[in-house]
Amino acid sequence: MPDARTELVHYYRLLRQHGDNDSHSGNGSIREGATVWITPTGACGDTLEPDALVACHVELAPPVRASSDAPLHLAVHAALSEDGAVLHSHGPHTIALSLAGDDFRPVDFEGRMLFPRVPVIDIPLEAHRSAAPPRLAETLAEHPAAILRGHGIYARGRNAEEAYRWCSQVEACARIAWLARL
Repeated sequence: MPDARTELVHYYRLLRQHGDNDSHSGNGSIREGATVWITPTGACGDTLEPDALVACHVELAPPVRASSDAPLHLAVHAALSEDGAVLHSHGPHTIALSLAGDDFRPVDFEGRMLFPRVPVIDIPLEAHRSAAPPRLAETLAEHPAAILRGHGIYARGRNAEEAYRWCSQVEACARIAWLARL
């Protein structure tokens, strides 16, 4: 089994390869005890390497090099109080469907089994840095994935593979819902 940093980078790259992020969007983190490894600000999904991840302490302010979403990741990890991973992706179908503001309820069979409801959280852009960390931490403590309206998916898992699964599955369900509306 690869180490946690290699695992995080692998799944972060897959989000890019499958069109869930553009070259420099999204972010991710993985916790090992009190250390949370977070993608650096401006990380490229095509070229990120494990040694570029930023070490953060779950209870301290993140270093400047960490993703601008680092406080959000740290809040989620603190709320879950166990090792795990958080991934953030910008799936276009999910973002488009979230603009209505309603919680996302998948229409396909598998989606309904996995996610009877994916909460959509509406936070104004100017309040994102202060309001998103506690709101998403609270929501992800109850749900494996949540959508920040107009921005994308945040998913947590026991490991990076599980967080990746939830990001990918929500976007796949959104794509099916989008096609069903046509």
